Amino acid sequence: MELTDFDTLTFDCYGTLIDWETGIFEGLRPLLQRVRPAPTRDQVLEAHARHESSQQKYTPAKRYQELLAIVYKRLAEEWGVSHTHEECVAYGRSIRNWPAFEDSANALHYLKQHYKLVILSNVDNESFTHSNAKLQVEFDAIITAEDVGSYKPSARNFEYMIGKLGERGIRKEKILHTAESLFHDHKPANKFGLTSCWIYRRHAQPGFGATMDSGSQPKIDFRFNSMADLVRAHQEALARR
Repeated sequence: MELTDFDTLTFDCYGTLIDWETGIFEGLRPLLQRVRPAPTRDQVLEAHARHESSQQKYTPAKRYQELLAIVYKRLAEEWGVSHTHEECVAYGRSIRNWPAFEDSANALHYLKQHYKLVILSNVDNESFTHSNAKLQVEFDAIITAEDVGSYKPSARNFEYMIGKLGERGIRKEKILHTAESLFHDHKPANKFGLTSCWIYRRHAQPGFGATMDSGSQPKIDFRFNSMADLVRAHQEALARR
């Protein structure tokens, strides 16, 4: 199997293209300044993952920026610190400030020359427009949790994506699902028979950070530590043809 066997890359965005762990931690600073003893960065991210996943289960149709406002409230309650509704709302809107990984825009610009590029993300449409500006590429399709009314790892999101791409003549066997999260992306992708490319951004760190533990290791067909590594591997695959 080669990277050149595919014509479409479907991407998770947050954690893969956008550095959401930095964005989350920086967005929570107003709250963290009041928490004693101060939790570690990974403790913050793991608590965030727990509340986010729970909220996505119970309110799957809520827009992501509104869902994050509830996560902020739940974290404040867990840590026993005061908070205001305005702070919660501001945290939800902080998605627009989350930075892209340094290699994302250049990698996408290169890959656009060889593939259709598709977003499958647990985000709302308004928030994604700010992230898209940082990624500096025009995607061939953008599918959000707001579009589907549910959040990954729900099967509905993958059914919707495969169905909509199929209507455009894009065959499932030509799709390479490219993501960081084993929990949100690779495990459900396995169930749909999608070929899987793991961008292992946390390769130098323990634990799962801002994503839940997937419980078991899904099948991975390609693994790279960065988008830049994916580009280099594609260039090498082209040279072998």
